[in-house]
Amino acid sequence: MKTYEYIHPENIEYTGEVAIREDKGETIAHSRRVYKHFFQRIIDSIFDYRYFLKYDVVDTEGKQLFTVKKISRRGKLWFEGYDIQLNKKYVISYENWRIGIPTLYITDGDIKIQLEKEMEDWSKFIYNDQVIAEWKAEYMEDQFHMVLHIHDQSPIQKPEFFIAICQATLFVGA
Repeated sequence: MKTYEYIHPENIEYTGEVAIREDKGETIAHSRRVYKHFFQRIIDSIFDYRYFLKYDVVDTEGKQLFTVKKISRRGKLWFEGYDIQLNKKYVISYENWRIGIPTLYITDGDIKIQLEKEMEDWSKFIYNDQVIAEWKAEYMEDQFHMVLHIHDQSPIQKPEFFIAICQATLFVGA
């Protein structure tokens, strides 16, 4: 199992780079919230910084690895993630949202991963009835300490995939 950690300021509107470290303490990437332009950020402040939502994960040299953005059209809400290196698109959407607690699913058309959101405990990524990754955020000293575990049997071993999706769907949310 691989472990990654990062610390995010308590403000969800924060747009600075957040260092992502592997278990030995080495920075392997950065996460950052991005806006197309200044006016988009101003408008987003009216909606509590939850309308224009996009996160990028970049390597230590600033090269984009993964991006995820929120899309809201005609009363529907979903997220789209892009693995830049593989040129692969993922759709992250809620199912069963009209009949109770919605379940979040991630798919590229071939695989389908369920994301079980937990507010106070580990949120779990489930594939073929097995937990493949876990993510947790703990609020300490005016900031959020995030931890990601990627299990060896996970079909996706890229921390940027999990972190970008967690930042958009779990940390900021819908």
